Amino acid sequence: MNMSIILAAGEGTRMKSDIPKTLHKVCGKEMIRYIIEAAENSQIEKNIVVLGHGKEKVGNNIKDMDVITVEQPIGEGSPYGTGYAVMVAKEHINDDDTVVILCADGPLIRKETLISFIGYHNESDCAVSVMTAIMDNPKGLGRIVRNEDSSIDKIVEEKDAAEDIKKIKEINTGIYCFKGNLLKNALEKIDTNNSQNEYYLTDTIKVLNSEGYKIGGWVLEDSTDIRAVNDRVQLSEVTKIMQDRINKRHMLSGVTIIDPENTYIEDSVEIGRDTVIYPGTFLEGSTRVGTNCVIGPNTRIISSTVKNNVTIESSKVIEASIDDGTTVGPFAYLRPGTELGKNVKIGDFVEVKKSIIGDNSKSSHLSYIGDAEVGKDVNIGCGVVFVNYDGKKKHKTTVGDGAFIGSNSNLVAPVNVEQGGYVACGSTITDDVQEGDLAIARARQVNKKGLGKNRY
Repeated sequence: MNMSIILAAGEGTRMKSDIPKTLHKVCGKEMIRYIIEAAENSQIEKNIVVLGHGKEKVGNNIKDMDVITVEQPIGEGSPYGTGYAVMVAKEHINDDDTVVILCADGPLIRKETLISFIGYHNESDCAVSVMTAIMDNPKGLGRIVRNEDSSIDKIVEEKDAAEDIKKIKEINTGIYCFKGNLLKNALEKIDTNNSQNEYYLTDTIKVLNSEGYKIGGWVLEDSTDIRAVNDRVQLSEVTKIMQDRINKRHMLSGVTIIDPENTYIEDSVEIGRDTVIYPGTFLEGSTRVGTNCVIGPNTRIISSTVKNNVTIESSKVIEASIDDGTTVGPFAYLRPGTELGKNVKIGDFVEVKKSIIGDNSKSSHLSYIGDAEVGKDVNIGCGVVFVNYDGKKKHKTTVGDGAFIGSNSNLVAPVNVEQGGYVACGSTITDDVQEGDLAIARARQVNKKGLGKNRY
């Protein structure tokens, strides 16, 4: 069986955060979830996550995932080190398992990389295989020293390396593949006799090498796969790489992204072909965008459903649903609970909250529609306010099919304007408007002769 041990016990002090390091997000998803998903998608059947610092928060975050969690004791007197982190998962390792060791702060690892690495390990019949990479600047990283037959002789940390070793550009990525029985055997033979007083996982390489086992080294082609996060600067660098990958994935699937460097799309977002995304657009959460849409510029859509042939310009959309052919913006704000029908127009500076608006209806500019059910073919004029809040409770307004709400009108909820009702501009409606009626609710104009003179 292929299994993984994912090391997620570190404190992450350099993040300067109350949030455990592995729960910091990259393109909308916690780092640890990327690692688990990559493992699940790469023919690994059992995933063990080693928790330590922030164990409750991390454990709660991944409780919906198919993993087994184990706890690494922390605090004064407790052993430390990557070797010890693997030891606490030892009871889950079977002798015939292929054990992949992964780090939870490296969210860029891809399933294709793990599949190739595991394949190399099994084909080469090594006791352990080390994933390595060639780095132009390997400073601070452990160097790979190989034998003449290209097997690995040893891994030398930079602080222990002589000058000739420091010139080596092949480095240890910290990702390994072990035979289960040999890993358990080697873990029993390592100790804390080192400057850090920790159990080093790399010491298992020394043990197995000394016992005559073959140590393989698989060179990673794309070193971005093993970029890890230790501080906020590295978090931003990794996020940029992930953003580039996500954008390329959508473009290769038929989405036009005008300026990928200035477009932010989270990993969970889905976009249909022939949709065009303009710069300054943010697509987040569980957002689903259909085909032939135009999104942006300067638009943010969060966990919303946008169907086909929709245009959204310079607007914010949160937990809303937008049907085919509808246009939104510029400068519109769709709040949670908004449902727009087909061919609806929501124009500039219109805010909609927890409302259903039927097909072919329009609110072209400067209106607030809250807690409402608006039918089909309704016109909502400029400056209309659905007055839904009485200071304590929210109330509903219903507008029937084909109604006309004149500019600068207030609909004071709870109130109904029935099918074909007409509200004259400037009216404040507090009573229901019956089907086909004209409602005028404004004071008669009075002109005071001469009183407009000499005002300045």
